[in-house]
Amino acid sequence: MTMRLQRQFDFLLEAEKLRRIERQNLILDGSRAENSAEHSWHLALYALALAPLADPDVNVDRVIRMLLLHDLVEIDAGDHPITDDVDWEAVAVSELAAAQRLFGLLPEDQGAELFDLWREFEAGESLDARFAKHLDHCQPIFQTLYCADAPEFHFDVVRENLSTGRAAALETQFPKAYHHAMNLLGQGSVPSCATLTQRLEFLNQADALKLVLRASKLGDGSRRENSAEHSWHIMLYGWILAEHSAHDVDVGRIVQMLLLHDLVEIDAGDTPIHGTQDPAALAALEAKEATAAERLFHLLPHPQGSAFHGLWTEFEAAESPDAIYAKSIDRVQPIFLNLLNGGGSWVEYDVSLSQLEERVGVKVARGVPEVWTHVRAELLPWFEAAGRV
Repeated sequence: MTMRLQRQFDFLLEAEKLRRIERQNLILDGSRAENSAEHSWHLALYALALAPLADPDVNVDRVIRMLLLHDLVEIDAGDHPITDDVDWEAVAVSELAAAQRLFGLLPEDQGAELFDLWREFEAGESLDARFAKHLDHCQPIFQTLYCADAPEFHFDVVRENLSTGRAAALETQFPKAYHHAMNLLGQGSVPSCATLTQRLEFLNQADALKLVLRASKLGDGSRRENSAEHSWHIMLYGWILAEHSAHDVDVGRIVQMLLLHDLVEIDAGDTPIHGTQDPAALAALEAKEATAAERLFHLLPHPQGSAFHGLWTEFEAAESPDAIYAKSIDRVQPIFLNLLNGGGSWVEYDVSLSQLEERVGVKVARGVPEVWTHVRAELLPWFEAAGRV
């Protein structure tokens, strides 16, 4: 089983590199380009929030998983803006080779599952894949049209994409998104759909999670990770490692919990686990996060907003099997980032092995004891070499 876990972690650590792939469109405040990991997280949130607009037979959990992994091939093949002069046949060959390499890192059964799901998305023929593709086509459009400071040529790209590009199909296949985009451009003739626009308000505010910086740095140490890309990465962790849960769990619910779990940081900020341990400060933070959850989730119509709020509350309580597992997995990912970048937040906060075991290890072992045994063996040499045992 150790070898199986090692292969799973090999894949998860390689996937981390998607954060380094920059896209053409900007995050909503216009301050920088969006990266492909953030994009994948935001698309998963689009899928969950816009599920009421999908065909009733669409399996939203499968759509979310497609969107989590659909751009992983860019680690090898790169991102290609639709405005570039690109040999798309060559790109397809490169992406196929990337998919075979990346999913081949996993145990054979999981690798085949992810590879098949990626190919289904690429083909865009199944009901689930078509909805995933529609979201992938419309999110960059709304990112531009709602952006605080998008360059004018980005609007030209949107106009061309909607008229003759791949997004032109939205007119017949996802008309609510198409007509709202045209209205934002001042070229529409069909009123916008309130079912869409109210959810876009939530999705637009959620974009601010890309600005919340965490204590952990990327594996290459180049910058701090943000909470949106962390959420994307931890969703992959929750999916791939679910078989190791101490209890029977619902992977779809867990992935949704992890998709939503850090949204409150938009208002409350991120608090490093190795930061303050003062009970009064932690209680004040909990109150601030509860207020943030009330505001953010209830931007959505009832009962959807209440359902999202309920998932977040369940995650925070960490009492159900799904929440115990999700909380455990949330603690695992920063450990490997620290190992990759030379100690990271352990050095910054002067963390000893006993402190890590108390603050992290106990929580990981509660939900995935076998994973903690593996992780502890991986981190022990660093703490021994650093004299922090």
